[in-house]
Amino acid sequence: MNGFLGKLERKFGRYAIKRLPMYILITYAIGYLMQLVNPAIIKVISLNPYAILHGQVWRLISWVLIPPDSSNLFFVLIMLYFYYSIGMTLERTWGSFYFDYYIFSGLVFTMIGAFLMYGYAVIFNPGDIEAMELAYEKMYLESYPVLYGGSAYFDLYSSLFSTYYINMSIFLAFAATYPDMPIMLMFIIPLKVKILGVIYAVILCVEAFTLCQQSGSPLGLFVIGASLLNFVIFFISTRKGFHKTPQMRARQKQFRRQVNEAKRGTIAKHKCAICGRTSEEYPDLEFRFCSKCSGNYEFCQDHLFTHRHFTGS
Repeated sequence: MNGFLGKLERKFGRYAIKRLPMYILITYAIGYLMQLVNPAIIKVISLNPYAILHGQVWRLISWVLIPPDSSNLFFVLIMLYFYYSIGMTLERTWGSFYFDYYIFSGLVFTMIGAFLMYGYAVIFNPGDIEAMELAYEKMYLESYPVLYGGSAYFDLYSSLFSTYYINMSIFLAFAATYPDMPIMLMFIIPLKVKILGVIYAVILCVEAFTLCQQSGSPLGLFVIGASLLNFVIFFISTRKGFHKTPQMRARQKQFRRQVNEAKRGTIAKHKCAICGRTSEEYPDLEFRFCSKCSGNYEFCQDHLFTHRHFTGS
């Protein structure tokens, strides 16, 4: 699959979204403002498969506006800045195309998980759906049948599908890419990021098990497993190529560009240190080295005797 992604990058890499973490922050800011104006707006834009199949198709996109948390503004700002910084680091390390692929595949898997949950509930838990609809019929469905999607059961569980686990997948990816990087836990305790990655992975497993136990269904797998499936697939398929530093990737990119230029015969043999003209662009020009300059500086015939000599200082 690594080769497949490489082919996609060569073909569609120019269309990759640059600085995607910044746009993610912007969507969160919009979501916070919407919540501030009307807290019930979350029920209108959540990833509710029942509502989507009954015409509210905007939910396929609008759910990404739901921010991970809004209980403590100070904590939210710190966490968003943290996720922004590690997201930008990953984008610089992997390149924009691979980072975009990682994020959007996480979003797609989350949507698939939501519809799998819907199918499982309809097939295996029709009694639970009917019981909840009857319990909430008077105060819920009669009041807002269209606004909330017409299903108390799926409205309840759709709130679990959010960008929270997408952010968690970004952190796990950062921990897998830079396992030995130290970070300050609570601004005091220095820890290697791989240790926090393991702790977060254990917490997510416990949350998934708890959801399955409380719901009596594989809900935790649909909610958490689907959202983190991109991490598993991405690092299994690309495990050989993503522990490189940004400098290594830049050097490799420059080397490939030079090789391609050499194959096309576009690397100039001579270049003037003053005007920048090359023997490829101006084949009739003569180029000479200056014996009085410190270093290997070459000049065209127009600047050979008129240039200021380069010295070691």
